Amino acid sequence: MRDTEMQEEYQSLPQDRQPAIRVLAMPADTNARGDIFGGWIMAQVDIAGSVAAHKAVDGRVVTVAVNSFQFRKPVFVGDLISCYAEVVKIGTTSLTVFVEVFAERERLEGRCIKVTEATLTYVAIDEQGRPQAINQERRS
Repeated sequence: MRDTEMQEEYQSLPQDRQPAIRVLAMPADTNARGDIFGGWIMAQVDIAGSVAAHKAVDGRVVTVAVNSFQFRKPVFVGDLISCYAEVVKIGTTSLTVFVEVFAERERLEGRCIKVTEATLTYVAIDEQGRPQAINQERRS
């Protein structure tokens, strides 16, 4: 058992929503100490956020800002990562997405812990890559 696990407060995955993505943390994604790289987690968060943003605008989106990013606990090889993404604001051409990341540790025992949360901004773009207005009906 890792030292950090002794202090973890385990919980259940959110039951009221579906994850945008789920992925298994693998050895190739680690640093020299065996923890998963923060950059790998950031990439998963961006993918999950873009899934929610794309669905909300029904079209292409690009990431324009990472407004906040908090690593709460490390992720280890073998953790099953679930990223939950929710659109929290829709503007004229941009939208803000909140993403929570949970790690299922020792999955047979049902251990789960929140490891990361972030807020990102995406912009809807047209086929030429220029910002475009988000459908008024989707903004309400």
